Amino acid sequence: MAREKIIYSCTECGGQVAKWQGQCPHCTAWNTLVESLAEPVASGKNRYSPLAVTSRMQTLEEVGAEELPRIQTGMAEFDRVLGGGLVSGGVVLIGGDPGIGKSTLLLQALTCLAAHKKVLYVSGEESAGQIALRARRLSLDARGMYLLAEIQLEKIQSLIQQEKPDVVVIDSIQTLYSENLTSAPGSVGQVRESAAQLTRIAKSAAVTMILVGHVTKDGSLAGPRVLEHIVDTVLYFEGDTHSSFRLIRAFKNRFGAVNELGVFAMTEKGLREVSNPSALFLSQHGAQVAGSCVMVTQEGTRPLLVEIQALLDDAHSPSPRRLSLGLEQNRLAMLLAVLHRHAGIACFDQDVFINAVGGVKITEPGADLPVLLAIVSSLRNQPLPEKLVVFGEIGLAGEVRPVQRGQERLREAAKLGFSLAIIPKANKPKQGIPGMEIIAVERLEEAVAKTRHA
Repeated sequence: MAREKIIYSCTECGGQVAKWQGQCPHCTAWNTLVESLAEPVASGKNRYSPLAVTSRMQTLEEVGAEELPRIQTGMAEFDRVLGGGLVSGGVVLIGGDPGIGKSTLLLQALTCLAAHKKVLYVSGEESAGQIALRARRLSLDARGMYLLAEIQLEKIQSLIQQEKPDVVVIDSIQTLYSENLTSAPGSVGQVRESAAQLTRIAKSAAVTMILVGHVTKDGSLAGPRVLEHIVDTVLYFEGDTHSSFRLIRAFKNRFGAVNELGVFAMTEKGLREVSNPSALFLSQHGAQVAGSCVMVTQEGTRPLLVEIQALLDDAHSPSPRRLSLGLEQNRLAMLLAVLHRHAGIACFDQDVFINAVGGVKITEPGADLPVLLAIVSSLRNQPLPEKLVVFGEIGLAGEVRPVQRGQERLREAAKLGFSLAIIPKANKPKQGIPGMEIIAVERLEEAVAKTRHA
């Protein structure tokens, strides 16, 4: 018997090499090569081109552009992240930590869709009895929802082509295997083949496909990164398993805006939508406390109020600590340097700890000014003015730069009862916001001085 050939595949780019090495020669990623069996080359066709179809050449103006109808899932927060709902023929990939609530969310969405659509739940990790017990525990009306416990790709394909459901959930893509490949389920080749074949069915039969993906220790989707290029939408489930709040964020969406955020609360009856998420990220203090500053961040089309907390303490080692939760740590070091150079406030002998309340992750630079004002407040042990909101980007020259959608942020803050705002001068509205005093600043030192005398 011929010995099976061993190759090493990269989980980031899918590249293959004959010998293991620490760095992938194709994408230069480190420690991403995993051992697998070499697969025979398919003759006469390319298995990994699910969207390649023969069509005539035409100009762009000849192509009909129609607005794609949306399929409402019955969960407004989920529809918001999807860009208004599911799309026929669209492929959605959703990832998250184990136990975060992916299966619960999709089970709730499918029971709502089953009232007017033909839906199919394909489970490769749980038995039919386990899913039935979860539906009963969540008090879901599962009438009309079809269930299949299967991991063989060819059988799943045959059933989809025979039954022609409108929406199919695959839980999860790492458990499927194809008879055409000899590697084990979850390998790079099996995951790539399964996703490609399911995408081809979705596009050819106008079936909405939702794929559940495992994540690695660093929070990225397990398997080759080519999965994110094949699918239409990539969603991530975020949140601490010790907390009841869950966040769904869109990182890629061919049918809508990215960086949209959906907020849910995990209860005994499943995931419940949170209509006013700003209340989650604001602490309730009995009195004004130092080191706390409320900012207005923009998540897609939704403005959110988030409390930024800072704590400064005397450093007890030659290298002061810089710890940031929910904000970029490298940016914190840069902001401290700007604070020292342009505002004359030194923190080189202080341990600096920054936290975004509620476990939310803020990636936009509009948090720069709130972070620095919270640091100054903690260092001076002087609370910031009551009902104050702040946003603005800080440049290396100490200037306060504008952020996008400034007026929407101010209206959201005014709606929640905030009466004072420190914002970049370029974001100052031409017409005032009723009930809100707006302080527009151009420099960091000017903003620090305004908080001291406010």
